[in-house]
Amino acid sequence: MKKNFGAKAVITPLPVLIIATYNEDGTADAMNAAWGGQCGGKHIALNLGNHVSTENIRRNQAFTVSFADQKHLVASDYVGLVSAKDVPDKLDRAGLHTVKSEFVNAPVITDYPLTIECKVVSIREELGEIRVVGEVVNLSAEEDILNENGGIDIGKMQALVFDSAAHSYRVVGETVGTAFKDGLALKK
Repeated sequence: MKKNFGAKAVITPLPVLIIATYNEDGTADAMNAAWGGQCGGKHIALNLGNHVSTENIRRNQAFTVSFADQKHLVASDYVGLVSAKDVPDKLDRAGLHTVKSEFVNAPVITDYPLTIECKVVSIREELGEIRVVGEVVNLSAEEDILNENGGIDIGKMQALVFDSAAHSYRVVGETVGTAFKDGLALKK
């Protein structure tokens, strides 16, 4: 029998996304966000609150999204715990390093193995959140997370996911099936 929990949204797991932007003074900033995902072949959507990063996205019309990994769990959690308003050097304190994107006006955090670089398509407030939709202009990945065919292997990356039911981080693991193929066994 299922237990009822009331009106509680739990979609889990969620990717642990590290959103990087430039502050008004040109320094890099980053935040941890779990409320985001792919919303088309070339677009991603983020649901953010009112943060320094949100202000930066509005001003710069660009951002990068890196996928947190197990190796950088503590740093990834830290950038979500503190605000650049209070800790302007939070990336340095987290031990994270950046370079300027070649494609958008935003930093790439070089410590993370997978990064999406986006230009803003829309920003609007809805449901008490600020929804940012970005168009992907580049995806970059470290070679050590690529498979034998040159594609991205999330298992090699040890990507973190946020378990919103347990308020914990988990690691993406083994491949257990093939999308758009395994279900064909039931098709007649």
